[in-house]
Amino acid sequence: MLHNKMAGSLSVARNATLDVNAFDVYAGSRINVNEGAVLRIGSGYMNHDCVIDVFSSVTIGHNVVISERVVIRDSDNHIVVDEGAAIDKDAKPVALPIVIGDHVWVGMNAVILKGVIVGEGSIIAAGSVVNKDVPAHCMVGGVPAKVIKTGVSWS
Repeated sequence: MLHNKMAGSLSVARNATLDVNAFDVYAGSRINVNEGAVLRIGSGYMNHDCVIDVFSSVTIGHNVVISERVVIRDSDNHIVVDEGAAIDKDAKPVALPIVIGDHVWVGMNAVILKGVIVGEGSIIAAGSVVNKDVPAHCMVGGVPAKVIKTGVSWS
């Protein structure tokens, strides 16, 4: 359900999959599911001016709260090459799946990058850049995000 009359956008390309259970999207948000990509969303809501860009796969669990101006993006869209090496053994694929578990709270202006798994019941602090997995029931924060508290819950 789209709330308010301010423009937002939803783009689902050819051969892409969008599977949504019960998720509210507020004004100004943009969701792009690119060709062949998969976006699966359980329940919860995404606040104003958020972006979800899917090139591979993004899965969002149930009872997930995504605050204002959050970016969730499973691709860099570019390959970074070490020009000094014949083969860059540490190079990651351009796109890697993102999985956000059930009952996760993502704070304002947070960014969740490719290949990240966010564990159930976790909290991502405002302004964080998440480029590594987040254990269940932890609070992470910072740039890059690090565990700042364990054994957390929220309501």
